[in-house]
Amino acid sequence: MLKSRTFLKRTRAGAVVKVVREHYLRDDIPCGVDACRLCPPRPAGPGVGLEAQPSGATSSLFPGPHYLLLDTNLLLHQIDILEDPVIKNVIVLQTVLQEVRNRSAPVYKRIRDVIQTPEKHFYSFTNEHHRETYIEQKQGESSNDRNDRAIRVAVKWYNEHLKEIEDEEKIQVIFLTNDRSNKEKALEEGITAYTCEEYIKSLTAHPDLVDRLACVSDEGKEIESGKIIFPEHIPLSKLQQGIKSGVYLQGTYRASRDNYLEATVWVHGDTEENREIIIQGLKHLNRAVHEDIVAVELLAKDEWVAPSSVVLQDDGQNEDDIEIEEEKENILKTTVNKDMQRPTGKVVGIIKRNWRPFCGMLSKSEIKEARRHLFTPADRRIPRIRIETRQADTLEGQRIIVSIDGWPRNSRYPNGHFVKSLGSAGDKETETEVLLLEHDVPHQPFSQNVLNFLPKMPWSITEEDMKCREDLRHLYVCSVDPPGCTDIDDALHCRELENGNIEVGVHIADVSHFIRPGNALDEESAKRGTTVYLCEKRIDMVPELLSSNLCSLRSNVDRLAFSCIWEMNHKAEILKTRFTKSIINSKASLTYAEAQMRIDSATMNDDITTSLRGLNRLAKILKKKRIDKGALTLSSPEVRFHMDSETHDPIDLQTKELKETNSMVEEFMLLANVSVAQKIYEEFPEFALLRKHPAPPPSNYDILVKAAKSKNLEIKTDSAKSLAESLDKAESPTFPYLNTLLRILTTRCMMQAVYFCSGMDNDFHHYGLASPIYTHFTSPIRRYADIIVHRLLAVAVGADITYPELTDKHNLADICKNLNYRHKMAQYAQRASVAFHTQLFFKTKGVVNEDAYILFVRKNAVVVLIPKYGLEGTVFFEEKGKPAPRLDYDPEEPSLTVEDTTLHVFDKVQVNVTLDASNIQHQKIRMVLVEPKILGNDEPENLSTEISSKREPEKKKKK
Repeated sequence: MLKSRTFLKRTRAGAVVKVVREHYLRDDIPCGVDACRLCPPRPAGPGVGLEAQPSGATSSLFPGPHYLLLDTNLLLHQIDILEDPVIKNVIVLQTVLQEVRNRSAPVYKRIRDVIQTPEKHFYSFTNEHHRETYIEQKQGESSNDRNDRAIRVAVKWYNEHLKEIEDEEKIQVIFLTNDRSNKEKALEEGITAYTCEEYIKSLTAHPDLVDRLACVSDEGKEIESGKIIFPEHIPLSKLQQGIKSGVYLQGTYRASRDNYLEATVWVHGDTEENREIIIQGLKHLNRAVHEDIVAVELLAKDEWVAPSSVVLQDDGQNEDDIEIEEEKENILKTTVNKDMQRPTGKVVGIIKRNWRPFCGMLSKSEIKEARRHLFTPADRRIPRIRIETRQADTLEGQRIIVSIDGWPRNSRYPNGHFVKSLGSAGDKETETEVLLLEHDVPHQPFSQNVLNFLPKMPWSITEEDMKCREDLRHLYVCSVDPPGCTDIDDALHCRELENGNIEVGVHIADVSHFIRPGNALDEESAKRGTTVYLCEKRIDMVPELLSSNLCSLRSNVDRLAFSCIWEMNHKAEILKTRFTKSIINSKASLTYAEAQMRIDSATMNDDITTSLRGLNRLAKILKKKRIDKGALTLSSPEVRFHMDSETHDPIDLQTKELKETNSMVEEFMLLANVSVAQKIYEEFPEFALLRKHPAPPPSNYDILVKAAKSKNLEIKTDSAKSLAESLDKAESPTFPYLNTLLRILTTRCMMQAVYFCSGMDNDFHHYGLASPIYTHFTSPIRRYADIIVHRLLAVAVGADITYPELTDKHNLADICKNLNYRHKMAQYAQRASVAFHTQLFFKTKGVVNEDAYILFVRKNAVVVLIPKYGLEGTVFFEEKGKPAPRLDYDPEEPSLTVEDTTLHVFDKVQVNVTLDASNIQHQKIRMVLVEPKILGNDEPENLSTEISSKREPEKKKKK
């Protein structure tokens, strides 16, 4: 049966065209009930149908067997309830799914996952194409009213249909909606309808489910005083008009980790001058939450402020005392140099909420038998959330997940609901789960749908594979990696040619041979974007069969590779470059230490050792050339944990030692990446996936220049080359560690390197490497960007065929956006893992005194680095409930005078280090200044610290 709709549409050019939309209706769409004799068999696909005899929780409202059918708003707001194992046999209409897809992509993905879970028995019914459930929109009827009517029609059809199925017991469909009008109309039409709250409370055997109900209305949920705290948000329609006219600016809201009364808004598509807007004060923050898209109104210039140097944490004890909050805000409004003031504004409305489920802990109310409690998120950028729960005693001391439902004007904190418990706080598995969830790292086991696309074992290279590849198994290829590495991406060889030149090859695992475009394995790898390395765990981007076996270039087995081979002279000048799909057989899998030992040995002269020496000699020449061009050699304290073999707790912590062989491998990986970037850009000027590192704005270097000046050194920052030369000259015979500190500080001034599509940008330069073009080719086992680059290179050299998405620059731009996000989140997760394991280390270590250097000074604190552990922390000079010392902060020098002692950047100090476990959620490393002594503050407890997890773990790979 065919329905058609005709309407007129005006094109951009002004012409009027007639559009005919065809809509096909069918009578063979099954109802989804198992063994229904009236419907045709359901087509094979993910998920299963509705149970013939519905199982699940018994409702006191409707004790008989029943299915549930939901409207759109209920699904959007109550997805946490629907995911619970208790809720089964639910009909999800096409009408509802389409609306959810348009309104919330995350909820849409979650409900699709539920539908595909067999034990849940959720069924997606295509009511918009079913002859008996499709309805036309009436004249004057809104789309929303038409969809509500379509849902009620579907409920009635199901109930009539179920009557015709001859069963011993009558089954009925219950309609769940929180829309009062829709419920009233359903009841008038003879439909059994309840609100979600009514139905969930009727499941008396599962009282805990009530805690997971989302508070979709603020009625009865606001604080009792009723005092208006925040300004009203301007409606979206007016915001859009204001943004268009320039009255308001649209941007992404970024809350501060260190000061809960301050945030910045990064303006979308604005000029560099106004790119960042400071927001200060509770009322100006106006209920925005980290990562929300907001509308901002700029304040008058005489109201602009400077970024605060004060560290303020919300202790949650003044939720109803706004006067105390205002006193704290006055601390921020100290007089500052006009040159330090930045554009300042206030949030006037929310364009889009980017709320997600948050991990944290319950701060139980002191009121006996209270049901309302505050939840403290693990992420300090997220405000506390008020929830109702009957399980407070059980949840105390547990890591839990909570979702935000809304934030009324008269509530200091947003309202939310409990989702689930993760386990006991402090437990290693629980804390790892928390940091993975908080940093949005996909870490669920690979689904069967993904695993189905893996090669069948036993696997071997076929004759077909041999035909289109170069056989390089005769070459003395070897790999050099960290100890225990199993996901070996790269291997190298070096040999002298008969003409006197040198052949060097970089051989990279051919992952794209196994992961073909568009299948479930490819989609999952693209979503994950990168392998995430935690201190004692690896979250693979691809299944282990590939990462640690078939793709890993292990020694003495044949492996498929993509090879970049150069012919060089002895000055490391490239004479020829070629790329080929190949088959290799690595002769040795070495660690950096083993490779270094071979190079340094006076007795070893075998082919592998000779190859390594040749590679090392050429690498030194290549590195000197890079540095001469202006490439930066920076520093970042990386740490290595030594784990107890039984408990897996850290028993030692030290900074990572780099050998010549680390640099040797790095140089050839960089060279391969540059060579491949040139090739794919030459072949695909519009579709090359490249990586760039933008030059930092001059203001980023202010702290570095001032710090160097305080030590009578000059750092030039007008170009990467002058910066590199300045750093090389910045030496002090009496202070050898000064140069390392300057390089660490320089690293903090840098911008983030990002992936981009060549057809969507014109700035290709990589500032840190001083290279005009760059990409990632050498790690396809752990980076999805490299898989795309492999596909582009394969097409460029005729080794593979293209596909439409590969030459769609908008698609590539979307891929790059996800990859940049995933890489950033992976870095944050790695740092959080280091922070947690550092706490475990000091828990057993006890109290230690260590030498440290001051990296930054703040208004009320100094940030110090302990070189021995690569550990960074903030020493505070003010503590709640204790007399504050006299503080004098000079941002120009920069220095901080505490009583009569002046502290400068790079000063050497001694600190006392302990673990403060008084707050189980935010355990922190406390550091107390031991030397120099601060007059009147000899007591260690007066000076506290919180670890700043800005260090990266060594990328220790899975054993």
